[in-house]
Amino acid sequence: MKVSSNGIELNCTVQGSGPWVVMSHSLACDLHMWDGQAALLANDYTVLRFDTRGHGESDAPAGEYTLEMLAADAKGLLDALGIKSCHWVGLSMGGMIGQAFALRYPGVFKTLVLADTTSRYPPEARSVWEDRIATVHEKGMEPLVEGTLARWFTEGFRATHRQVCGRVARMIRATPVPGYAGCCHAIPKIDFTSRLNEIRCPTLVIVGEQDAGTPVEMAREIHAAIPGSELVVIPCAAHLSNLEQPEAFNRALTGFLAKHAN
Repeated sequence: MKVSSNGIELNCTVQGSGPWVVMSHSLACDLHMWDGQAALLANDYTVLRFDTRGHGESDAPAGEYTLEMLAADAKGLLDALGIKSCHWVGLSMGGMIGQAFALRYPGVFKTLVLADTTSRYPPEARSVWEDRIATVHEKGMEPLVEGTLARWFTEGFRATHRQVCGRVARMIRATPVPGYAGCCHAIPKIDFTSRLNEIRCPTLVIVGEQDAGTPVEMAREIHAAIPGSELVVIPCAAHLSNLEQPEAFNRALTGFLAKHAN
């Protein structure tokens, strides 16, 4: 369904019953990245998944986005649906939006799950994102597909799980160029590390042991900065750990949520 939020239309889906769990996807994916986790969580929770601005079936206005803008989109969505508090699960960009949201709207999150994400990038990383923006404006999304899959999944997984990789490849190709570029302006500017001690809700940090994009060191930095947070490192997984090692990811996620659901 479509919901008006922060001046745009966001596509979202709701399933299950119980406490609210909101799931936020990676750059160049959409809400279907969470299909497996949502089906599992819907047994005990009301699961809200949405396509981030510029992705999936949500609006993709041209221009530079910010993480604060994306957090405001999510807040508007929650407000429109009457959600006063929820558990947030975000991976990669979804984890960045979760940090921005938690800092801007304290008290809304009952818990926070930050998977395969970072709280800051070094200034020299910006050129990588500028190159990606230039590529998609010139040639579209196709040139990014193979390189992105190589970063997101281990070599062994790509060789043996072609169907999963094919699904993700289709999400990358389908991402609107203005939306991808807009988010690529937001992501490298993230700089929340010094403020993470303001986050007071229970927090779980998850990272794939072989994640090259947001490596274990970045997860450890977040874990060290958020008081009382937990850290789970998932073996044999790269960036999309929820898809590469779903059993290990789901075990960490459901155990954490069950512990704090009440």
